[in-house]
Amino acid sequence: MNVPLVLTHFLDRAVSLYGDKVGVISEEKSLTYRELYERVNQLSHGLSDIGVKKGDRVAYLAPNTLEMLEGFYGVFQTGAIMVPLNIRLKPDDYVFILNHSESKVLFVDAELYHLIAPVKNELQTVEYIIVHSKTDDIDEIAYDTWLAQYTTEPFVRPDIDENDVCSLLYTSGTTGNPKGVMLTHRNNYLHALSTMHHLRVSDRDVYLHILPMFHVNGWGAPFYYTANGATHVCLRKAIPEVIFEYVNKYKVTVMHMAPTVLNTLLQYYEQHVPTIEHDVRVVIAGSAPPPAFVTRVEKELGWEFIQVYGMTESSPLSTVSTVRSHLQHLPLSDQYRMKAKAGYAMIGCEVKVVNEHGEEVPRDGKSIGEVIVRSNGVMAGYWKNPEATMETIRNGWLHTGDMATIDMYGNIDIVDRKKDIIISGGENISSIEVEGVLYEHPAVLEAAVIAVPHEKWGETPHAFVVVRSGKEVTEQELIAFSREKLAHFKAITGVTFVQELPKTASGKIQKVHLRNEYWQSIGKTGRYVN
Repeated sequence: MNVPLVLTHFLDRAVSLYGDKVGVISEEKSLTYRELYERVNQLSHGLSDIGVKKGDRVAYLAPNTLEMLEGFYGVFQTGAIMVPLNIRLKPDDYVFILNHSESKVLFVDAELYHLIAPVKNELQTVEYIIVHSKTDDIDEIAYDTWLAQYTTEPFVRPDIDENDVCSLLYTSGTTGNPKGVMLTHRNNYLHALSTMHHLRVSDRDVYLHILPMFHVNGWGAPFYYTANGATHVCLRKAIPEVIFEYVNKYKVTVMHMAPTVLNTLLQYYEQHVPTIEHDVRVVIAGSAPPPAFVTRVEKELGWEFIQVYGMTESSPLSTVSTVRSHLQHLPLSDQYRMKAKAGYAMIGCEVKVVNEHGEEVPRDGKSIGEVIVRSNGVMAGYWKNPEATMETIRNGWLHTGDMATIDMYGNIDIVDRKKDIIISGGENISSIEVEGVLYEHPAVLEAAVIAVPHEKWGETPHAFVVVRSGKEVTEQELIAFSREKLAHFKAITGVTFVQELPKTASGKIQKVHLRNEYWQSIGKTGRYVN
């Protein structure tokens, strides 16, 4: 008889083999896997007691905490569907998502309750609001008190099929309302098996939760680190000094983060030079990092750099950038460049780069096409949105909207989102490539490049730049620097200096806000360099 691929197996395995091992460290509190399981059972009994049944939606608005982590398994045991919420949205966004998903219960951290309080009367289906770490000024159910009344005995689970939806993840819409991505137990289970292999996850790992768990389940971390009996260390906020403190204190071996968060760690390291004496792997997900980041991470920090690529709709990871054994004879500079790419398909994934006719582009590292993916991780579809589902999944392939090249070794290099490609005088320009050059300038702390209108060329690259503390640089100097490093048509034609760049909760730069800001100011400050 086949064993269904359901996510509850992962915690069951950890309890069976690692029951007395520390499974979670959260805010100075340590729990063994057995103690975690007991809390999960209490949560499942509690949810059942307030009427949650198989297929119901249970929403979470919380940072990376014990309560968030145990939520996945507590919800899954009832057969219900987890709806993790982005903590950086506005109250009206929560109204849309909670009503659209028809969530029955909302768990919210006390720190974030102010985002729900103004709109709680607009929530049409939420019957219970339960608050983690509740304070006296919040008039809602206190999670700890509520949880404590339920038994730790194993919860009798309903029949759960591997094709049942287990999580509903709303992607941040740059236009219109966000879409709810339906991921099944099978999606997440098989994704976990593939990813844990490529990231070499083992029971010796100590994983620090930097990437938010609501962000595609924190890249599946609640699943594959639990399945292997690794120790979870929860982190509420990605503060560089706290990250370095935890890495040393808890002997953290692996972290997942966005390039912007990694950049803050490199800045902190420059100033404080903390000593880390054990091996650390840093897994970078999100926009492609400049190759210079790879060099600095591996040479200065002494950490292993692993770039991965994926999206919510594919559970999420599809490629990995580790250098394969038969290519380790290449010069170190080539290997660093290779590590900065999205990489090659993970086991269980098929990944292609195709042109507008659906034909694979040449493996020349130059021809640009769209990345399409076929795997067991591809979503069941968008919740209540069959039109968008059919537009995204065509002939069995997920069309990512990411544009890329592929080199002679089969490594994919993301050059931009479709909407971020700059077309200047008929030439395609990758904003990511231009940003990578700007990061080489010693005065540039952060950079983001967008297309702006140009009378002669149609559009040209414009940079938004955060200058390093204690450094100075002018617009003309950066333009000249980019012209030295890039083909003339790829060079930036203007610079807007800013104090900070707008980012998502996971640290990804939000270019849509930069475009809006530019268009609002173009009448006053628009300028072009020919």
